[in-house]
Amino acid sequence: MTFHTFLIKYGEIGIKGKNRYLFEDALVNQIKFALKDVDGEFDVYKTQGRIYVDCSEFYDYEEAVESLQRVFGIVGICPVVRLKDQGFDQLKADVVAYMDEMYEDKKKTFKVEARRSRKNYPKNSMEINCDLGEVILDAFPEIRVDVHHPDILLNVEIREDIYLYSQIIPGPGGMPIGTNGKAMLLLSGGIDSPVAGYMVSRRGVGLEATYFHAPPYTSERAKQKVVDLAKLVSKYAGPIKLHIVNFTDIQLYIYDKCPHDELTIIMRRYMMKIAEHFAKEDECLGLITGESIGQVASQTMQSLLVTNEVCTLPVYRPLIGMDKSDIVKISEKIDTYETSILPFEDCCTIFVAKHPVTRPNLKRIIKSEENLEEKIDELYAEAIHTVETIVVS
Repeated sequence: MTFHTFLIKYGEIGIKGKNRYLFEDALVNQIKFALKDVDGEFDVYKTQGRIYVDCSEFYDYEEAVESLQRVFGIVGICPVVRLKDQGFDQLKADVVAYMDEMYEDKKKTFKVEARRSRKNYPKNSMEINCDLGEVILDAFPEIRVDVHHPDILLNVEIREDIYLYSQIIPGPGGMPIGTNGKAMLLLSGGIDSPVAGYMVSRRGVGLEATYFHAPPYTSERAKQKVVDLAKLVSKYAGPIKLHIVNFTDIQLYIYDKCPHDELTIIMRRYMMKIAEHFAKEDECLGLITGESIGQVASQTMQSLLVTNEVCTLPVYRPLIGMDKSDIVKISEKIDTYETSILPFEDCCTIFVAKHPVTRPNLKRIIKSEENLEEKIDELYAEAIHTVETIVVS
């Protein structure tokens, strides 16, 4: 079957009222961006409240569908056969040919649903439904009509050309990237943070990211692993500006000056401070982390309270109530899991106390941080000054 067009179905965008056109325009731009490297030529446009992708004669169908399935805002992708209007008898023949080629097994139920945007067409929608249904029943004796729950819903749209489609390939849903601002993702080499970035970007939020590198305790392979994770997330979220922060000196100084059971919490507080610096510099509207309540010592309710205290921007934690198994399923779905489990440790796993505090006291943590006053401002400024920034796509 050769498909000439994709009809793009969207969900929430349809209830956006007077601002709907802004979301539609953003979705059109996202689709154009997603298809720019696919073999073939594509014309993406909106008309009469619908979005279409017209395809060139030769294009990579599988690659096009795969790319569209990563565009947030799309809930369904309908491959369309586009026909010239050559009279109703020819349409009946084309419909029979379509059903025959699309469905090898004819022991199914079906319904025809016609729409006319061209009101001068010689038949109305009900007549088209009845006449095309009759010709399908005549051609395939084993097929049956079911107007309530059909296996096949054959859509026939009478436009300038005639559009036939019956398949809806699921899209990722959500909202087009950039329609809800942008946020800073604290990205590590683990399973959780790439999933958190995916989930927030699915709501239309553009992503930047900050990764904390600790050479020589973490290798270049660990750094490359995070870059690769950012690339995988960018398939959905678009280009990601990634800040790679050298965190070694700050970690060693905290390790030397602070109680070891508080290391993780204090290091985490400085990570949040640094990430927030870049977030504010780049006009992000919040921070994103992959934390889930109780998963590790630094993610208890008390620990999250102490970590939040250093932030003035909101911190979004989309995984907060999820089980690890649920997070893993999403990571497998978005193809980050296999990269996340590669055995290259990041700075969060190198300097971990044997018995970290699980119920930190904020006053005590602030008191412990007084031990850092001699050099911490200098080290903080150096980490920001020496940041490596790359754009990943």
